[in-house]
Amino acid sequence: MRSALAMGADRAILVKCDAAVEPRDVARTLLAVIRQEGIGLAILGKQAIDDDAGQTGQMLAALWERPQASFASKVEIKDSVALITREVDSGLETLEIDLPAVITSDLRLNEPRYIKLPDIMKAKKKPLAVTDMAALGVSLAPQFKVLKTEAPPQRSRGIIVKDVPELIAELKKRGVLS
Repeated sequence: MRSALAMGADRAILVKCDAAVEPRDVARTLLAVIRQEGIGLAILGKQAIDDDAGQTGQMLAALWERPQASFASKVEIKDSVALITREVDSGLETLEIDLPAVITSDLRLNEPRYIKLPDIMKAKKKPLAVTDMAALGVSLAPQFKVLKTEAPPQRSRGIIVKDVPELIAELKKRGVLS
């Protein structure tokens, strides 16, 4: 949080929770903060590093009943709309969405600023509010229960073939080709 403050954020809100949190719980928590703070644009990352789900932004937009654009590589705000550019298989796609809205970012959306020592020192004086989910009126509601986790089966060692006919013969022998 202090790094974000050192990069230019004016203030930060830390929502503490000691339990495992699923994407829906995060979306509900963010919605509570959005309503409390009167936020008009929520920009989230593409996916979380803990579960790699990529669901929170979409869930937040649904709960907030606001438009959302995912995987944004460029954002322009004009009056009460946002122009979102995103990379798709065929090139670039530009969307226009009404604000307030939710945007999830692609890694190309921003180049982080390098933090300078004076900014680190200033960040220590910037407000950092600490709250918890209960204070925001959010209770955890787990949807999933992990029954079992196991490592994938070990791969067999590969082989080196000299040419295409030998590759085809080996694939037929293993039943991959007929």
